Amino acid sequence: MMVLGWKKKYSDILKEFNYSEKKDIESAIQLNSLLKKSNTIQKIIPLIEGKTVFVIGSGPSLSTAIPILRKYKIPTKIAADSALKPLVENGIIPDIIITDLDGDESTLKKIAKTESIFVVHAHGDNIGKLQLAKKFKNCIGTTQSKPFSKIQNFGGFTDGDRGVFLANHFKAKKIILFGMDFGNRIGKFSNTKKIERKTKMMKLKKGESLLEWLSTITKSKLFTTSKSIKGFKKISYKELDIIIT
Repeated sequence: MMVLGWKKKYSDILKEFNYSEKKDIESAIQLNSLLKKSNTIQKIIPLIEGKTVFVIGSGPSLSTAIPILRKYKIPTKIAADSALKPLVENGIIPDIIITDLDGDESTLKKIAKTESIFVVHAHGDNIGKLQLAKKFKNCIGTTQSKPFSKIQNFGGFTDGDRGVFLANHFKAKKIILFGMDFGNRIGKFSNTKKIERKTKMMKLKKGESLLEWLSTITKSKLFTTSKSIKGFKKISYKELDIIIT
């Protein structure tokens, strides 16, 4: 079931970015055909429901967040795929990876057979990459349009904010953001080419607005160690132990 109000948000995205809903649907159908029937969603529930969850993006503050994240083994870690490479290089294997398959492919393949859950997003621009989903041991598919069969829609637009929407859907008690800096700087880990900078900034702005909207309807308590976001309580790393307990 989609988050209430998502249909209107998706319509706005299509118009703002001149995307094709038809192509999004074609991509989702392709991903659905590649996925095996599984109980992966059932594996997600105990990782998130009623728990404190970390959602990790690849913004500029990720560099300072990594040493902090290494100290915490218990909270479930949901990571955008652009943050995956530096995390894995530092011995941090996220429990859940949110990806539209445009991150570092070698890192994705490196942990493909671990217990990590891959939430693969299908959209009009990544049809050619969807075969990679077959390599993941634990995998579910998502779309921005209408969910069907093995394809879900938890809400969200960029990998980072989709991670927050996922945590909300599965009823996280607390959601804490790391490396989620919706500002004027693009993190060095995001692998964004100069020619793509304008579009990337537009996407970050849209992602932030969606999180602000989510904050008005979610029952989860929201925190950020990154740039301030309306609806999220800004906290320091020193406050984490108190927030987590």
